[in-house]
Amino acid sequence: MLGAAGCAAPSFGAEGKARLRYWHLFGGGDGANMTALVDAFAKEHPEIGLEATQLQWGTPYYTKLGMAGAGGRAPEVAVLHLARLAGFGPGRLLDPFDLDLLRELGVATDQFPEDIFQRGTVDGQQYAIPFDTHPMVLYYNTDVCEKAGLLGDGGRLRPLGSAREFMDALRAAKKATGAPGLSAETTGPDCVTPWRLFATFYSQLGGTVLSADGRRLTLDDAKALEVLEFMARLTADGLMVRRVDYPGSIGVFNAGRTAFHLNGEWEVSTFATAGLPFSMTRVPALFGRPTAQADCHSFVLPHQDGGRPGGANEAAHTFVAWMLKHSVEWAKGGHVPAYLPTLTRPDYLELEPQSAYRSVIDDVALDQPAWFAGSASPMWIQLGAVFSGVLTGSRTPSGALREAKKRLRKLLDTPDPLGSAPLGVALGGKSPVSEGGAA
Repeated sequence: MLGAAGCAAPSFGAEGKARLRYWHLFGGGDGANMTALVDAFAKEHPEIGLEATQLQWGTPYYTKLGMAGAGGRAPEVAVLHLARLAGFGPGRLLDPFDLDLLRELGVATDQFPEDIFQRGTVDGQQYAIPFDTHPMVLYYNTDVCEKAGLLGDGGRLRPLGSAREFMDALRAAKKATGAPGLSAETTGPDCVTPWRLFATFYSQLGGTVLSADGRRLTLDDAKALEVLEFMARLTADGLMVRRVDYPGSIGVFNAGRTAFHLNGEWEVSTFATAGLPFSMTRVPALFGRPTAQADCHSFVLPHQDGGRPGGANEAAHTFVAWMLKHSVEWAKGGHVPAYLPTLTRPDYLELEPQSAYRSVIDDVALDQPAWFAGSASPMWIQLGAVFSGVLTGSRTPSGALREAKKRLRKLLDTPDPLGSAPLGVALGGKSPVSEGGAA
């Protein structure tokens, strides 16, 4: 149902119900899971007039959401990728949550991973409540891996503790099938997987791209080159499919032609529906630390002129608390719930393979806060295009690093189109601190 996006929200709608307009960007399997949750909430809360609207994923969604918040004509609640919070003017385009009200509804701040929850905090107020984390994971074909001798007890993938061990596993898989052992998106329009691969392995080396406040380039040349050279070897040595777009990379793995697939966990429904013999695990700690690139879907309260009347405000908080407590349904699509009580529920633990990588919740690597970072952001698209060349062979690792730094500096010098202050300023204006090496 499409809410009236151009009108200020009254506290009560038709039939005296508290009006609750909800915007999200979930399609496909995610969209079906979200629809099921929305329908269940509406059935349990007949006193709330819920109007859910799905908008186009990516830039169109964020443009519309930003304009709605700037004009004070926004929905009562919406979804926002947590790493994009810095570009959404907390206190101007977004309103803070009432943590006391959430506590009354059974949701406390200590029921989330501390680092993730704090990413939603600006100047002592909570502007985003994390719903999940969606990290890079490793899918593996159990039939191919068994033929290649890569499975251990219980038919699970043997631990891979270094880049060399991972490459040896890819060689074993290639020997068993005659095809490259790994597929992932390497090219195509708005190709971002090469960035996500780089960000995963670079974070495992302890590297950062930007300072903690998102205002200074801190890319460590030596660590970045180590990762880029590893990525280049994967395709140069024939261990990874060299040229394949996103749908093609899914198709290659779904057809059983590769042993491994690196991607976000959201494709679990695709492979399960196809009947593929597969499982999933955390991205191995190939470079030391067990981190994986990720972002988090979160709930936000877009700004409304004239404040938030009691009925609508309480309805929004009730909706968010209910969604968190029912996030097992959401986890079926692969996402790891951010609401910690869910991770120990028997019905969540029974989800296979979704619950197998739940421990990654403590090791996710989000972008440092900047207006141009986060899911579907200019940084992802621009650096995805640069690092795509490393995988396809059109750029050398050193050339890609130079170009990446050039583009990052240009982004840092470009004013936020929504006019948001740097998050570091909102947090108290701390001076930038270099966290990496040479920039």
